[in-house]
Amino acid sequence: MQAWTLGAPRPTPAQAALDSVIGAVARPHFAAAALAALEGAVGAASWAVYRLRPQRPPTMHLSASRGVPDTTGECFAIYRDAGLYHRDRSFDAVRAHGGPGSAVMLRMHADEAPSADHRQAIYLRHGMVERLSVARLESDGSLLAVNLYRHAPQGRFGDAQLDHFGQLAQPLLAAVARHAEWQQEQAAPSPAPSDHRQALRRRCDALTERELDVLERLLRGMTYDGIAADLGLSLATVKTYRARAFERLDIRFKSELFAAFMPGASCTPQPQALPGIPDFAPTQR
Repeated sequence: MQAWTLGAPRPTPAQAALDSVIGAVARPHFAAAALAALEGAVGAASWAVYRLRPQRPPTMHLSASRGVPDTTGECFAIYRDAGLYHRDRSFDAVRAHGGPGSAVMLRMHADEAPSADHRQAIYLRHGMVERLSVARLESDGSLLAVNLYRHAPQGRFGDAQLDHFGQLAQPLLAAVARHAEWQQEQAAPSPAPSDHRQALRRRCDALTERELDVLERLLRGMTYDGIAADLGLSLATVKTYRARAFERLDIRFKSELFAAFMPGASCTPQPQALPGIPDFAPTQR
């Protein structure tokens, strides 16, 4: 009898990237970990996953950057708040190529942006040269889009990178959709969340709606990454709202917030942490 020891098959770049992406699903730092995996196969410097809804503003599920300044949150805020999504025809091919569940791969150079405003405000202003996407229609009429971006120092996507993306696009979309579902599960309201908001307002009526959004989610136990994804904001913006809210409330630590506003806790905040721990929120002027 003869016997041979067989080595493990060497995965292709697309398979290796997809394995890492799937392994990061339902983890707090999915966006950064998945982009790190995709970078080797596709060469993207940033990515954003958002949902376009009929008659409603779009929602961003996640975003991240590698090797370039992270302007993904800023870009999405411009796209949403300036109403650019109203004139975005770049996903029309998805709607034209079948019904719900149909996934379409798209490639768009900056020069092909849907409008001059879109090209200037998103692509030229932030040094992005090309977008590679996979998108599909959902049963509720929304469109889920996974968008990978190349920036000026990189140039356009190459043939090998396009081939790799074509191999992993559909399972990548499925992994992202599952992670988005997990995010929604994590963001499910805790009992009587409105009580938190009302208590915060009673304590300080100067708190803005966005500051209340962030504080309320902190009290639910959400992470800063989870809050950013839930509200469609960048991580830095979430932390800015938190710092401003803490200043209005005259507190410095997240432990003080919980002590003051969680059910059964004393309404007088008592510092529980020492300077320098991660919960510390520096005062911003």
